[in-house]
Amino acid sequence: MSVTFPNGFLWGVAAASHQIEGGNWNNDWWEFEHRPGSGCVEPSGDCTDSYHRYGEDIALVRDHGFGAYRFSIEWSRIEPEDGEFSIAALDYYRRVLAECHEQGVQPVVTFHHFSNPRWVAAFGGWEAPEIVGRFTRYCERTVAHIGDLISIGCTINEPNILSLMGYVVGAFPPGREHDVGAYVAVNDNLVQAHTIAYEVIK
Repeated sequence: MSVTFPNGFLWGVAAASHQIEGGNWNNDWWEFEHRPGSGCVEPSGDCTDSYHRYGEDIALVRDHGFGAYRFSIEWSRIEPEDGEFSIAALDYYRRVLAECHEQGVQPVVTFHHFSNPRWVAAFGGWEAPEIVGRFTRYCERTVAHIGDLISIGCTINEPNILSLMGYVVGAFPPGREHDVGAYVAVNDNLVQAHTIAYEVIK
């Protein structure tokens, strides 16, 4: 049996900032993976150093015949403290986006791929109602700086996995198990955040 795809079908590959960039010490995943008993085999550390080698990574995407590269921007770099935005970090992601266009690859940007700034985790993360406004503000500020270079935007990667693994299974930050009340609250906040951030990004 053969499968055909329509002309213009966009093939791509995906990655996440904390999984490839390296040095994302200011988010909840870095803290979580250093906890005894977290289940993480080893800390992320420098990862594959995509923070500095993004040009090579994009070239690999292009050379393997893909037309799109989905990657996440790291909230903890862009807003390292509540309400404090880093122009240097925003400019960095502009360079990554520009490199995608230069190499003929469409950049697909995910605004949240599992990791939160430590200050977000400190006030309760996705369980806290104020997360909706904070996430929306971060998206709005980011789009104002780099939105003209984004081909496709994705608000939140796999929100169902974020809530399930973080509050029922305990394998993601904050590492809670069987907390159904928190699981419900997190899902409600994720839906609200997506709905509002969608309008901001569009």
